[in-house]
Amino acid sequence: MSPISMAAETVDPLPQHTLLVFLLQIGALLLLALVLGRLAGRFGLPTIVGELAAGVLLGPSVLLHTAPGLSGWLFPQDATQMHLLDAVGQLGVLLLVGFTGMHLDLKVVRTHGGKAAGVSSAALLLPLALGVWLGYALPGELRPADADPAVFAWFVGVAMCVSSIPVIARVLVDMKLIHRNVGQMILVVGTVDDAVGWLLVSVVTAMATTGVGAHEIATPLWHLAVVILVVLTVGRWLVRSVLRVVSRAASRGVTISATVILLVLAGAGAQALGFEAVFGAFLCGILIGAQGTDAQARQLEPLNATVLSFLSPLFFALAGLRIDLTALIHPKTALWGLCALVVAVASKFLGAFIGSVFSRLSRWEALALGAGINARGVIQVIIAVVGVRLGLLNTAMYSIIVLIAILTPLMAPPILRVATKRIEYTADEARREERVLALQGMPDVLEPDTAGPAAVPRTPAGDPAHERGVPVHPT
Repeated sequence: MSPISMAAETVDPLPQHTLLVFLLQIGALLLLALVLGRLAGRFGLPTIVGELAAGVLLGPSVLLHTAPGLSGWLFPQDATQMHLLDAVGQLGVLLLVGFTGMHLDLKVVRTHGGKAAGVSSAALLLPLALGVWLGYALPGELRPADADPAVFAWFVGVAMCVSSIPVIARVLVDMKLIHRNVGQMILVVGTVDDAVGWLLVSVVTAMATTGVGAHEIATPLWHLAVVILVVLTVGRWLVRSVLRVVSRAASRGVTISATVILLVLAGAGAQALGFEAVFGAFLCGILIGAQGTDAQARQLEPLNATVLSFLSPLFFALAGLRIDLTALIHPKTALWGLCALVVAVASKFLGAFIGSVFSRLSRWEALALGAGINARGVIQVIIAVVGVRLGLLNTAMYSIIVLIAILTPLMAPPILRVATKRIEYTADEARREERVLALQGMPDVLEPDTAGPAAVPRTPAGDPAHERGVPVHPT
């Protein structure tokens, strides 16, 4: 028997009905995400708000209660069906975070790395401490009966202290702040928060399963050291070599393929070491941005447009699809949910402010940093799912954590808009914007009558109006 016939007998092809439902799911999610994303833009909000709302409307919060038959047919509780969507969404967020890493200016990291470390430390420790206190204070009905109170409290603390690089990245891109110094600082602080957050998740997972010991604490720290060592040595050499070979081909398709391969493999490496794949993709994106040329950046514009217009909206709509807000109808649950939201938001802002004071940043920079790293989003949703799997969260507490994940990204845009208008626009930021424009494939000047309705004329560097920039995607 030939290998082909053996494979055909071993693995059944995708059933026709499963494929049909999958295509209809993608169409419905993208259509509603596009409509609500543009509607959110009309109100001055990032498109991610509309994309999350699209999932909420099509999920158990709304559609399941208004049209249960349609909901059960279009979004059946079938693992295979959801895994198909998850696979596409995970690829989208991995590439989105990879492109975000390409925007990171290593000069800012070297210049302001100490300040970012100071802000990150305070913005991690204070929410962690207050979150643990909240975990002990929560009533028994919000904690599973068989969950250890100490482990539960530490898990709540970890959930309160994380940020979300995918959400932060999308907000900064939507608001054209990715090239600003404060935007770069937000990315650095958010990356540190995420890395330490996943280390803490590993420790709490060990506490909930095998107990905590020296091995359980040392393993994730050792893995993080391996990741950093690989990035600074083999990773840097590999990315430089690949981009050098790609430049000889002088082909847009080769550049796009090589970039996707590097990001996907970096994500796989991080996943193998117990971190989220997006962490590896972000670090790889930094290397690509540092080693690549402007010509290669311009060649990536079609891939960037595909990610921002298709894959990324689908991922955020899927995140909203898993949310059931009806669990928060009970008054006592709603009251404790409000308390948890206040603790989460206040601790992040206060931690960012304290860290900014010690780092000698201005109050407007402190406000912008607090708004940026306050966005929990998808990472907090993922951590909540981990908590359910470990038996540390019941439905009510899961819904509270997810609600915080939804609401905190909504707070960032208006605060960032106010704060960044009062932060001086520098020559370095103007230079960095040229790099961003190259990555987006934009010309130096866009004329509204030739570039389409989404185009905005550029203003001179240094002009306060310059921060409006050039749109990076059609929504």
